Amino acid sequence: MILVNHQKQEIMDSIHYAKRIQMAILPPPEYISKHTKSCFILYRPKDIVSGDFYWIEMIGNRLFFSAVDCTGHGVPGAFMSIVGNNGLDRATREQRCVHPAEILDLLDDFVVETLRQTNKTEVKDGMDIALCSYDITENILEFAGANNPLYIIREKPGTLEINGIKYSPYLENEKFSLYEVKGDKQPIGAVDSRKKFTNNIIKIGRAHV
Repeated sequence: MILVNHQKQEIMDSIHYAKRIQMAILPPPEYISKHTKSCFILYRPKDIVSGDFYWIEMIGNRLFFSAVDCTGHGVPGAFMSIVGNNGLDRATREQRCVHPAEILDLLDDFVVETLRQTNKTEVKDGMDIALCSYDITENILEFAGANNPLYIIREKPGTLEINGIKYSPYLENEKFSLYEVKGDKQPIGAVDSRKKFTNNIIKIGRAHV
């Protein structure tokens, strides 16, 4: 029993240390508040470490932000979150991509390459993601999603136009309209038939970020 308890304590100590590393990767509150006027983040991992993560970067006049749901949870999901975070950094900082669809295409390639995913591999892990790029000078929001949507709330009688097409509200009440912008029905990672992600361009009337 003493040996079992000792081994359990060593495992828990390792997981708690892994949490410190994972939290260090996430953008700190002061960085987020520096680049946004009003926001909140709901982050409640199911386990000590998480397969979900959020990512925010300010590069030039563009604010990039995303919510990511990796395959699995706990330790396996946490490993995937590191792969996803590195892929997003590489696509924006090294490859200089600014459009969310292009970033997701590169992230897809990065995950497949990193995990050595082929048609014969048993490793089919990946992630679902909603990714936005906001141009603060042009007031233009761009969005691309891998299985995950974007939700936009606007005061009535406002409208929403994406890529030149007017959208109808998903839900509404007396004061507000809720719009759903769906992502592509495919994850990041190995799939049987991959396709390019769709880039959605939304004109913002005034800065809301």
